[in-house]
Amino acid sequence: MAEPTLQEVAVSLSAQPYSIFIGSDWWSGVGDKIRQCLPDMTHAVLVYDSEVRSSWAEPLGEQLRGGGVRVDAAEVLSGESSKSVQRLEQLWEQMRVDRADRHSVVIAVGGGVVGDLAGFAAATFNRGIRLVQVPTTLLSQVDSSVGGKTGINLPDAKNIVGAFWQPSLVAIDTATLTTLPPRIFHSGLAEVAKYGVIADEAFFAWLEQNAEPLAAAEPAAVRHAVAVSCQTKAAVVAEDERETSGRRAILNYGHTFGHAIEATAGYWSLLHGEAVAIGMQMAAHLAQMLGRVDNAFIARQHDLLTRLQLPVHWPDADPAAMLETMRSDKKVAHGKLRFVLPTRLGHVELVGDIDPALIVAAIEKCCDQ
Repeated sequence: MAEPTLQEVAVSLSAQPYSIFIGSDWWSGVGDKIRQCLPDMTHAVLVYDSEVRSSWAEPLGEQLRGGGVRVDAAEVLSGESSKSVQRLEQLWEQMRVDRADRHSVVIAVGGGVVGDLAGFAAATFNRGIRLVQVPTTLLSQVDSSVGGKTGINLPDAKNIVGAFWQPSLVAIDTATLTTLPPRIFHSGLAEVAKYGVIADEAFFAWLEQNAEPLAAAEPAAVRHAVAVSCQTKAAVVAEDERETSGRRAILNYGHTFGHAIEATAGYWSLLHGEAVAIGMQMAAHLAQMLGRVDNAFIARQHDLLTRLQLPVHWPDADPAAMLETMRSDKKVAHGKLRFVLPTRLGHVELVGDIDPALIVAAIEKCCDQ
C-alpha cells in the first residue's frame, strides 16, 4: 500500500520554525512522523478529548508505545468548561505524578479546547516542555492548533489567561473530520471563510464556487480549504508571532463580537464558529456604517456563510451585555474598544475609538431573522 501524500506547510518563525503536515487517511503513520521529527522523545503525555478516545487517541498511543516511547494519558471532557483553572491544576498534578520533565512531550489530540488546555500546561509545566498538536476538528485544524496561542478561561472571560507557546509539530489528518457531527464541522467553516475576508480575495472566490462541496465535507474540497487556511495563518503568525506589531490582530475578525456572543449566551449555547460567523456579520455592518464597505460586501459575506450552513442572525442578542463584555477584550487599548474591520475582500484593519451607539446598532442589525 502506497504511503499517503502529505502536504507540508512551514511556519517560518526565527526562534522555532516548525511544520504542519496535512493529509487524508494517514493516522497509522502519525506516530512515526512525530518520532521522526522528535527523535529524542522518550516520554509522551497524551492529552485527549474524551470523544476521540477510542477512535484516534488510543491508536496513536499504541503507535508511540510500539516505537519505544513511554506514554501517559490524560482524558479531558469535551466542552469549554474543561478550559478551567481547576482542570489545568489536575493536569499539572498528573504530569508531576507521571514524572514528566523537560524532555517529555505533550501531545494534544482533539479540538481547540484540548489544544488550548494541553498547550498551556506544556508552556507552564517545568517552565515549558515540548508540544505537538494533533487536531481532530476543523476549527482546530485551521485555527487554534497553529500559531502558538494557548490558554484557559476565567468564569466571565474567554482565553484571558494564557501564553504563547509554539508547537514543535502539527499533524493533521482530515479523515478525522468524517466522525464529527455536522454542526461541529460546519462551525469550523467560519474560520475558513474568515481567511478569505481578511487576507485572500481569491480564496474567498474559491469558497463561493465550492461552498456546497465544502459544506458536504467532500474530501478534496476539505483538504484544499485546510491547506490554504493553514498557509494564511502561518504567514500572518510569522509576521507577528506575539502580537506586537498589530498584524496578527487581523486573525480576530468577527471574534470581538463572537466572544461577547459566547459569553452572554452561555458557552455551548452557540458553538465558537457559529458565534464567529454572526460576529463577522456584525463586524461587516459596523464597517458599512463607518463607510468602509458597501452593501455588496455584506451581501457576499452573508451569502457565503449561509451556504456554508452557518448562522448570521442571533435574535437573543443583548447589546448592552455584549458591550460590557467587550470591555474585557484583549484588543481594548487605553479603555477604547478596537475592532478588526474590512475595507474590501482580502483586507482588514484594526479600528479604534468607535461610537458605542454604532456598535449597538451593528449588533441589532443581526437580531432579526
